[in-house]
Amino acid sequence: MIYVVRHGQTDLNKERRMQGRLGLPLNEQGVEQANNLRDKLQPIKFDLVFSSPQERAIQTAEIVTDLKATVDPSLDVFDLGEADRIKIKDVKMDGNIPDSSVYKGVEEPSHFIKRVFRFMTELEEQNKKRELNILLSGHRCTTGCIGAYFEGVPADGNILRYSSNNGDYKLYQFT
Repeated sequence: MIYVVRHGQTDLNKERRMQGRLGLPLNEQGVEQANNLRDKLQPIKFDLVFSSPQERAIQTAEIVTDLKATVDPSLDVFDLGEADRIKIKDVKMDGNIPDSSVYKGVEEPSHFIKRVFRFMTELEEQNKKRELNILLSGHRCTTGCIGAYFEGVPADGNILRYSSNNGDYKLYQFT
C-alpha cells in the first residue's frame, strides 16, 4: 500500500501564506498532527519511507514512521518563485498557481507533474510485484500530484483536489 502523507502544520500554513521552498519546519500543532498520524498508523510496518527535501516533510515522515526517510528531490514542493511566503490573499494567481508573469521563478506545472510522475513510475516499476507499505511525505501539491498519478489528471488540471489536509494521508495501491 502507498500511504501519501501531507506534512503537519507550519507557521506559514497558520498565517495563510504561500509556502514553497522557503518553508518552515513544523510548529507545535504540526508536531502534534504528525504524532496523531503516527498513532493512527501505528499498526503499519513501513518498508520504504520517502520524503520531499523540505524539513517539514522529513520531520513528518520520521515522526510518523520512526524511520529515517529517504529524501528525493523529485518529491520537492512546487517552486513558487517570488510568491513564496506572500499572504495567499495578496498573491496574483493564474488558476491554482502564482502568475508567472508577475512572479519570477514559478515552476512550470507540466514540469512539476512530469517530475512527480517520473518518481512514481520508477517506484511502481521497482515495487509493484512486492507487497510493501510505502510512505511518501510531501506537500499539498505533491500529495495532489501523487493522487493524480493514481486517479488521473482532472480535465481542469486541478490536481490539488487529491491532496489531504495537514497531517493527514490518503491510501493508494499499485495495480
